[in-house]
Amino acid sequence: MRADRLVATLLLMQARGRVTAAELASELEISVATARRDLEALSTAGIPVYPERGRNGGWSLLGGSRTDLSGLTATEAQALFLLVGPAAAIAPEAKAALRKLVRALPETFRGDAEAAAEAVVIDPAGWGENDKARPVVVNDLQHAVVRRLRVRLVYGGRRGAAPSERLVSPLGLIDKDDVWYLIAGTDKGQRTFRVDRVLEATVTEEPAERPDDFDLSAAWAKVVEEMELNRSLLSATVLVQERHLWVMQDRLGRHCEVLGSPEDGWVRTRITAPTPLMIAQHLAGWGGSIEVLEPASVQAELARLGAELVSRYDA
Repeated sequence: MRADRLVATLLLMQARGRVTAAELASELEISVATARRDLEALSTAGIPVYPERGRNGGWSLLGGSRTDLSGLTATEAQALFLLVGPAAAIAPEAKAALRKLVRALPETFRGDAEAAAEAVVIDPAGWGENDKARPVVVNDLQHAVVRRLRVRLVYGGRRGAAPSERLVSPLGLIDKDDVWYLIAGTDKGQRTFRVDRVLEATVTEEPAERPDDFDLSAAWAKVVEEMELNRSLLSATVLVQERHLWVMQDRLGRHCEVLGSPEDGWVRTRITAPTPLMIAQHLAGWGGSIEVLEPASVQAELARLGAELVSRYDA
């Protein structure tokens, strides 16, 4: 008997208390004979189900049990459905799983759980943007992570460099601001790959190596910390008009640090980025709303960008 049919059968019995072979066959789209064999197999395997003969008979859980097979409390069920509900709108497998889980919940839980599943819609596209589709290769990589199989990647090089081939042990996927990353073990240690640079991904039948103590959340937190440090190699002291400070903080996030209280309508900040040019590019559009106090390298880049614009557009 297929394991998914076993679970579905138990959930149906949990929800209804008693089912007939005909009802089970209709619900699971199998033959009555197959449904009967499945029920008998459950009983033989020691699951507490038993048949009741007669006109109103059927198969029941021992003692008419109505315990919550999912093991969830009402609050836990609502939290789970709030989390998974938005994914179910685009993932058929998630929708099917939620339907089965609803059947496992006590009757008093179901209304709130179903409402929670429909309470949130996630639209990943920004205003004015087209709908964003998940890269197809993510599905292959996700399959490899779950099955713990090694993957042969053809990975695009930076700045026109030739692609390289890597054999990796996938450890986990991360979706950060609609950009997907793969953390994987390699012969040179743990590495992080941008999925949009993966030109080909071939899932092999070789077992992947996964450290027993690997924690994806902790690994990603370390990657983020290292990346943000690399993005903060240079800092500039910048005065920002107080009324515009919130916009600067919104755009630059942790790369805009307030250094003191406002004075005469201006706020002293520290702006960070990898290079003077990148800081200048962040600030060039602000015009007279900002003033760079230091370093001279950022001031020079701003002056150069300004001269380029004047040269091109000065009538």
